[in-house]
Amino acid sequence: MTHISPLQWRKSSYSNGSGGNCVEVAELADGGAAVRDSKDPERAVLAFSACAWGEFVVAIRRGQR
Repeated sequence: MTHISPLQWRKSSYSNGSGGNCVEVAELADGGAAVRDSKDPERAVLAFSACAWGEFVVAIRRGQR
């Protein structure tokens, strides 16, 4: 399990500040990423390996779902 308290979280650039569906992402020491709901940051955090996160980012940039 990755310890998440010292992570630097950043909110999605698609967040409009009006309480919509928002996520926050933090880089993990191993190159992976942690993702959480910005409206409820104390709930579960999803952690992804560097490989899985990289594949996700490439797919998003290509417009894949």
